[in-house]
Amino acid sequence: MSQLDEGRSAEVLGKGTLEIHGRIPDSSNATLLVTARLGTDELLAVYKPERGERALWDFPPGLWRREVAAFELDQLLGTDCVPLTVARDDADYGPGSVQRWVHEGGVEHYLTLRGDPALADWFRALAAFDVVANNTDRKSGHVLLEEGRCWAIDNGLCFHVDDKLRTVIWEFALDPIAPAVLERLDAVARGDVDVLRGLLAPEEVTATQRRAASLCATGVLPEPESRGHYPPWPWPIV
Repeated sequence: MSQLDEGRSAEVLGKGTLEIHGRIPDSSNATLLVTARLGTDELLAVYKPERGERALWDFPPGLWRREVAAFELDQLLGTDCVPLTVARDDADYGPGSVQRWVHEGGVEHYLTLRGDPALADWFRALAAFDVVANNTDRKSGHVLLEEGRCWAIDNGLCFHVDDKLRTVIWEFALDPIAPAVLERLDAVARGDVDVLRGLLAPEEVTATQRRAASLCATGVLPEPESRGHYPPWPWPIV
């Protein structure tokens, strides 16, 4: 894992030269492993160009913007779940997101980690984040373990205006939300969302605020609920 602080890491990812190593296998869209270099500093990262996205019926092109918006929302909520993610418009394959690579062993994921009491608060925070982001694809394999802590990746299918929450993280349903997260939820609901504008459509920003207000009002994580043809679990699960 890099020893660079987050500010310098953001500079490297946002301004550094990107060397493309190749495509990461088993990805629905073009997901490229790159090294970002700026001066003597470098970071391994994931570049997701819009050009490599396959068309979806319910989301417009530009899923990479939602990856960046997910990181910005994570920062607003203080949930500390999403790896550093920046927008780039000057990379080889055009506009896209660049996210710090998570150095993990390729073995652990949510379903193998959910019983660890040391991770329970982090999972509750992620569950709250996914509700506000309206994540429609939180698979078990999107939770990675790096040096004793977890990260949540693949956040492109978020922020739809319709209720599309689908996640594997239901073990914490009806658990209370941490006071610090409730305070941030209230701030988001009341208008602290400028960093999301330009990444999301205005109505999507409004819907995000509405979900934050609703979650803040209940103070607990929701239970799974089927919504027509949208079950509360993603497929495949892992």
